[in-house]
Amino acid sequence: MNNVTLQLKIKQRLNKLASNDYDNIECWQIVEAFNKAQTDWCRRNLHGLNLLQEGDEESIRRIDDLQILLTTTGISLTEQPTYFESATLPTDYFQWKRLSLKASSDCCEDRPFVVYLAEQANVDELLRDKNKKPSFEWAETFATMRSNKIQIYTNGEFFINEASLTYYRLPRNIQIINCTDPYTQLISTVDVPCEFKDDVTELFIEEAVKILAADMESFNQYQRAQQSVEGNN
Repeated sequence: MNNVTLQLKIKQRLNKLASNDYDNIECWQIVEAFNKAQTDWCRRNLHGLNLLQEGDEESIRRIDDLQILLTTTGISLTEQPTYFESATLPTDYFQWKRLSLKASSDCCEDRPFVVYLAEQANVDELLRDKNKKPSFEWAETFATMRSNKIQIYTNGEFFINEASLTYYRLPRNIQIINCTDPYTQLISTVDVPCEFKDDVTELFIEEAVKILAADMESFNQYQRAQQSVEGNN
């Protein structure tokens, strides 16, 4: 969906297509509200609802809607006594998905590992538990996150030769040409449309309308947008 259509849809739902009063919205407000709407919607749907038990990959719809954000990148590692630590996470990191690695030991060459994400509070217990501690024999280990870095535990039993992180990245912010970017305070020289398919973009429009309507205290528009989002989610 191009940004001209996007702006028209938002103004139409706010009843501002021909408004010249003090509530007339500017393009930077649309950009800010839409980009916030993207992030809010993605956070909510990556987590899912307990009632529906529908998280990021628990239905075909969620897989289809969110797959555009999945990305994989290699990560560099530094060896520590009991773990390998990654460099700082990518700047567009949004949510963990999977960590893949290959490791070797004195007796054996590279083999792929299964890596589980664990809690920092349980590290000591996991390293002592013979069923859960890092094992080259079973090709399993666990990882934790701290200070925007990943710690992959080896207990000194093997060496990690290669690792790649699959994660959900942040949604790409839209930009409207010749509009002041609310994040950088610079005038946008390019038009950056929403990267999601049109049916998902329609949901973001309703989310943006909710934000703008609440800012303007337009209760009717807010309620209609809220009902539309909930009915089509």
